[in-house]
Amino acid sequence: MGNMQTKQAAKSLQPSDFVHLHNHTYHSVLDGLTRIGDLVDKVKEFGMEAAAVTDHGTMSGILEYYKAAKAAGIKPILGIETYVAARSRFDRDPAKDKQRFHLTVLAMNNTGFHNLMKLSTRANLEGMYYKPRIDHDLLEELNEGLIVLSGCASGEIGVALKEDDYARAKEIAAWYKSVLGDRYYLELQDHGHPKSNTHWDVQAKINEGLIKLSKELAIPMVVTCDGHYLTHAYQDAHEILLCVGTGAYLSDEKRMSLKDFELHLTDPRDIIDHWGDEFPEVITNTKAIADRCNVEIELGRILIPKYPLPDGESEHSYLHKLVYQGLARRYNDKTADEVESMTVDDIAAILAPEVRERVELELGVMANMGYEGYFLIVQDFINWGKSQGIVFGPGRGSAAGSIVAYALNITDLDPLKYGLLFERFLNPDRISMPDIDVDIQDTRRDEVIQYCANKYGEDHVSNIATFGKMFGRMAVRDVARVLEVPYAESDRLAKLVPPPAQGRHIPLSKSIVDDVDLKNEYENNPTAKEVLDYAIQLEGTIRSHGVHACGVVIAPDTLVNYIPLEMAQKGVVATQFPMGEVEELGLLKMDFLGLSNLTIINNAMRIIRSAFRRRRKKTKVESCYFIATHSSPRICTKPSCNSRCASTRNGNRIARDLSLPSTMMMSFCPGCLPHNCLSANSESWSFGFAILT
Repeated sequence: MGNMQTKQAAKSLQPSDFVHLHNHTYHSVLDGLTRIGDLVDKVKEFGMEAAAVTDHGTMSGILEYYKAAKAAGIKPILGIETYVAARSRFDRDPAKDKQRFHLTVLAMNNTGFHNLMKLSTRANLEGMYYKPRIDHDLLEELNEGLIVLSGCASGEIGVALKEDDYARAKEIAAWYKSVLGDRYYLELQDHGHPKSNTHWDVQAKINEGLIKLSKELAIPMVVTCDGHYLTHAYQDAHEILLCVGTGAYLSDEKRMSLKDFELHLTDPRDIIDHWGDEFPEVITNTKAIADRCNVEIELGRILIPKYPLPDGESEHSYLHKLVYQGLARRYNDKTADEVESMTVDDIAAILAPEVRERVELELGVMANMGYEGYFLIVQDFINWGKSQGIVFGPGRGSAAGSIVAYALNITDLDPLKYGLLFERFLNPDRISMPDIDVDIQDTRRDEVIQYCANKYGEDHVSNIATFGKMFGRMAVRDVARVLEVPYAESDRLAKLVPPPAQGRHIPLSKSIVDDVDLKNEYENNPTAKEVLDYAIQLEGTIRSHGVHACGVVIAPDTLVNYIPLEMAQKGVVATQFPMGEVEELGLLKMDFLGLSNLTIINNAMRIIRSAFRRRRKKTKVESCYFIATHSSPRICTKPSCNSRCASTRNGNRIARDLSLPSTMMMSFCPGCLPHNCLSANSESWSFGFAILT
C-alpha cells in the first residue's frame, strides 16, 4: 500500500473499526482492577461495538461479562489469557518449570467456547503449578473453534524476542500457524510509557520482531492494549492491588510493579493515531476477529440429570407412586409392606379430601414446570442417607410448604397441620428452579456428596466456587498495610467503617458521607483520606476464590460441557462460576449444609441409649430447633407439645439459632411467641415469607 493510500485508509478509520481483544477484569485476582460494568460502559462511551475479556487463567468472569455486554448492546468476545507450561503441563520441577508463558485465546463459536472451558478446566486440574497451565499437546487437541493471539511480552514469542533469540521466536510462530492456520495472529501491544525508555524500548523491540515475523511467515497482526484498569486515574490503585497480592509495601524498591506501562483501556482514537498511518491492518484485523467471534450462551434451561428409573416406569408415574405411598404412611398409618401392594388409585381413595386436593395441585405444578425428576433425585439421596444412619434436618425454608416433600421424606413437617403455603416454594407465575435446603450432620456430609457422584458420575458432580471480595473494613486494612500505616491507626480507622446492614455492604463512598466520625476522619486526617480514597477504588475487587459452604452442582452430562472447573482449594474441585450463575445456566444446584448441631444431637442420642443400655425407636421429634430462655432449657421431645417451650419475655433472651440470625428476626420474636418447638421453626419460615411478600 502506498503512502497516500495508507494515510487515506488511516483517516477513514473510526473507533468502531478497533476492538479491544485483551482485557483483564477484577476476575484476574489481585491483578485486574476493572469492574465488568465499568468496562462495558467505557467501551460504549468510546463508540466501540465489541470487546473481549481475557482474564488470567480463569473464565470466572465470562458469564458476568456476557450478560452485561449483551444488555448494553456490546458484542461479547469470550476469552482467557492462559498460561503455557515451559515443558509439559504435567512437569513440576522447581528448577525448570516455574517459568510459564502467556497466550491470548478467544472463542470463535460455541464449539470454541466448549473447548475453551475444557482447556481452562484441564489447565486447573492437570496443569496447576503455581498457575493453571496448558501445553502444546493440549492446544493441538482442543483448538477447534479457537482464535489465538501470540500474547504479551511474557508470551513465548515475546520472551524469545526479548532474549534476542529470533530463530526460536520464528520456530514458535511457525508451530502455532501450522496448528491454527488463519486462526493465529501476532499480537503487537501498545502500552509502553514514553517516559520510561527502558520498558518502552523493550516493547518496541518486541513489536519490531513481530512485524518481521509477520512478513516472513505471512501471519496477520493485531494490536492490543493489555488493559488491567479502566483509566490512568486507577494506575496507583492498581499498584496497591499488586502489593496486596504479593504482600509487598508500596515503598519496596524491588517489588513487582507495572507503573512503567499504561495498562488502562486505551481510547481507540489514540490507537488509530499511533498505528493507522503505517499499519492500518493491525486495527482492522481486530474488527475482523470480532466479526468471526459469535458465541451464544443459553440461559434458563432445565439441566436436571436423568434419574435411573425402574423398568416400565416414567418420571411421572414413578413420582406419583412414591408420593402416594408416602402419603399413605404419613396420613393413614400404613406400613411399607402394605403400601407396596396398593395402587395409586387405591391410596387416593383412602386419603382425606384436603390431602388429595393438595397433592394433586402440587404434582400438577411440578409436572407442568418439568421438575418431576428433581424430586426423584432429592428424595433418593435423602432416603439413602437416612438408611445409612445419617441425620438430616426436619426441613428448612420454603420446601416445608410442600406436601410432596413431606410424603417423600424430604421434610418432616406436615404443611397442612401448620398451614404452610406451597406457593412460596413453587409458583407457576414465577418460574425458577426449586430450592430445597438440605441440612446434614456435618461429619457425614461428604458421604452424601460421594453417593451422588457414584450415582450420576464423578465428572457430573462438583462443589461451587465463591469469591472473597475486598469490601469496607477489609479494603481499608489492606490499603493501610501496603501504605505502612501503623497497625493501631489502621485498626482504629477500619473500625470506623460501618459494618454491613442486613447482609449488604455499604459502599465506602456512602459511609464517608453518612457516618459523622468517618467523615470527620476523612476531612481532617490526610493519612485517613489517602487510605480511604484508594480503598474506594479497590472496593469490590475479588481477593480470593473459595468453596461455597453448601453448594453442590449435579449435571446431566460431564460438567465441563456446561461450565469450567477449577481447583478452588487444595484437592477440592469447584465450578469457576459462582452459585447464582450456576443456577442461571439451569444446572441442578443443591444446598448440602453440614450442621454441627445435628451431629451433637445424634451423639447425644447415642450416649443416652448407651447409658440406659436399651435400644428403642427414636421418639419422633418434628423439629430439632428451639429457643432457649433458661440457664437449663427444656427440650421438648413430644411429637406435639402444647406447653410453651420458649419465652422471649423472660429476660428477652433468644438463642442465636441458625434459623433466627438477623436483628430483624430477633425483634420479631418477642411479639410472636411459638406454641411449641415446631412453631419456632415455622414462624421463622413465615417471617421470611412475610418479608418477601
